[in-house]
Amino acid sequence: MGRLFSIFIFKWLCGWKVTGFAAPRTLQHVCIAIPHTSNWDFFLGIFSRSIMRLNHVKFVAKASLFKFPYGFIFRWLGGYPVDRSSSHNYVQGVAQLFKDHPYFSVCIAPEGTRKPTNKLKTGFYYIAKAANVPLIFVTFDYGSKTVHFSEPWYPTDDFNADIQHILAHFRGVKGLHRTFDLEYPWKV
Repeated sequence: MGRLFSIFIFKWLCGWKVTGFAAPRTLQHVCIAIPHTSNWDFFLGIFSRSIMRLNHVKFVAKASLFKFPYGFIFRWLGGYPVDRSSSHNYVQGVAQLFKDHPYFSVCIAPEGTRKPTNKLKTGFYYIAKAANVPLIFVTFDYGSKTVHFSEPWYPTDDFNADIQHILAHFRGVKGLHRTFDLEYPWKV
């Protein structure tokens, strides 16, 4: 998608802004976008990716979106289908994409749904660890109409501390339909 077109729609018509780190094409990374509360988040991601010149960043989405008649659009926009019906060693499959493609990066919504949830899916964390790539935190803040990209951050070997660090980064960010406020250990 054209950068000038994205700037016109995103900034001038809708009043949003993009701030933060613009990862160079040579940096492989896993972006995690939080909160994911609306279908509009997809468009925020596509426009901000174009504005930040991050067109090498792909996204994963449920496989049903990639079926006829719209599947070609999601693939053209950089999507990879994910079969969520059974375990297909998703983490290792995505980690292998990093090994096979030197300019591959991916954006994941770890909530895994637009509905209210009480925990994150942690595949993004294990993908970053398996591929030895950093995480970039992307906030979709509807309160300030800002999409913000953090500096790259490498997970450590302390899962509990890392999850606390990640949650602290996103806590209080206002999605379209709710504010991100998860606690760890996960609420049940």
